[in-house]
Amino acid sequence: MFDLGDYLPYLINRAGMRLAAQFGRDIAPSGVGVQEWRVLAALAAMGEQRLSDLAELTSIELSTLSRLVGRMARDGLVRRGRADRDRRALRVALTAEGRRRTRAVIPTARRYERAALAGLSAREAQSLKRLLRRVYANLGALDPRT
Repeated sequence: MFDLGDYLPYLINRAGMRLAAQFGRDIAPSGVGVQEWRVLAALAAMGEQRLSDLAELTSIELSTLSRLVGRMARDGLVRRGRADRDRRALRVALTAEGRRRTRAVIPTARRYERAALAGLSAREAQSLKRLLRRVYANLGALDPRT
């Protein structure tokens, strides 16, 4: 018998969908959605990135990310430019407005993390994060492009 309620991909997706839906509603007044937030947070944490690296960091498909970054550039949240060494590579960086919006959303993001981890000890929370990073890496073996 197949128990959907105990199936790891289902559990991960279910938690992620609930988190994204509720978080998206809470941050909407800031003028960014969940995907924009992932881009802003990745750039704030890692600095300027090539578009392809940003796609990997945010888990957003490259063509989708390209359109998203275009909208975010028009909204003044990021700036795009060509890399000095590789003129084909598109680089993306936060603008001052992008940094301001990122700072505005961080308290909400932290509140959601606290809610998601409620009832877990600090050790359990760190273990969960470590295990999810390992699961993500393990799943890379299923991708024939890597």
